[in-house]
Amino acid sequence: MSRPSSDVRAFEARAADADLDDLRARLAAARLPEAETVRGAPPGPGRWAQGVPLADLADVVEYWRTGYDWRPFEARLNTIGQFRTDIDGLGIHFLHRRSARADATPLIMTHGWPDSVVRFIDVVEELADPKDADAPAFHVVVPSLPGFGYSDKPAVTGWGTEKIAAAWVELMGRLGYGTFLAHGGDWGGNITSVLAGRFPAHVLGVHSTFAEAPPGLTTDGLTETERRWAEGTRDFWRRRGAYAKLMATGPQTIGYALTDSPVGLLAWLLDKFAEWSDTDDSPFERISRDRILDDVTLYWLTRSGASSSRIYYESHNSVDPELRVDVPSAITMYPYDVEKAPRPWAQERYRRIVRWGEPESGGHFPSLEVPEYFVNDLREGLAAVLAARG
Repeated sequence: MSRPSSDVRAFEARAADADLDDLRARLAAARLPEAETVRGAPPGPGRWAQGVPLADLADVVEYWRTGYDWRPFEARLNTIGQFRTDIDGLGIHFLHRRSARADATPLIMTHGWPDSVVRFIDVVEELADPKDADAPAFHVVVPSLPGFGYSDKPAVTGWGTEKIAAAWVELMGRLGYGTFLAHGGDWGGNITSVLAGRFPAHVLGVHSTFAEAPPGLTTDGLTETERRWAEGTRDFWRRRGAYAKLMATGPQTIGYALTDSPVGLLAWLLDKFAEWSDTDDSPFERISRDRILDDVTLYWLTRSGASSSRIYYESHNSVDPELRVDVPSAITMYPYDVEKAPRPWAQERYRRIVRWGEPESGGHFPSLEVPEYFVNDLREGLAAVLAARG
């Protein structure tokens, strides 16, 4: 095990009252557009066909202004344990929850967009100190991606997924973890793959809800379900990927709106929580209003609308086609996620899949949507990974 470094500093979140007052004032003065022209559509995906419905947004804006309280979430972050360290000239924020168990294994968990460390806030403590004494325990590290939350905003280009993965190896080493497990979804899944592919001497194995297959694979030999998955992913990028193209080509432009208007930021992020969750109509069927507003408020208070968007500029469609993952891997494809790789495709990149899961429910944010299932699945997947290493 590496030796802990003194370069790691404790960090405590505390938003200024003036910033919270300014947020409420901006919400009170918001100018909303007219209603969508699919107004009156019955509950269901069609009601969101033009984006976040006016009535839904107005309701959340009012609650954000008059009912939501940021302080409990802020206190929760501080209770878990927050730290910062400088890597390659950039301040990196992270949560670090050491387990009380002597047999715990280090685990780094990486979020994506439009989420943040909020993605894992409800599962960290159970993973570190499980109620079941027979369940595996982990020393949990949850970094904020560069440009997200309380991590610094890169002032130069270059902070793509390859550099982030290298920074995570450095971060874990500074905490005394020379070898570790890794989990991720969305961009976190991408980074987890790069971690395992580039740094197999440090990565014991991975669990991911995002398995990006190499390009150019044929659908020959796929089952009917696997063909639907492949077509669904293609359809997603053909018809619903404009948000990614916009942030990949103009993060600064959209960043002005996301930094200046809390309502604009809310709508931009809420649209994805709605579209990508396993719900019939509203994201709040699975994820509470407070938890989503914790995420949006974190973006707002840290002014990270533009800086978080730049990960698309740096890394969209940038995974090395030749990247291969040879460490043991556990992959879970949640049914309502937006990208699902057929197992034969995934195996072209992840060459030691020791566990493959296809749950009956859950979408892009399983740790928020189905946290109990997520925790059990992660434990079983990582147990299989460790068993495969002997």
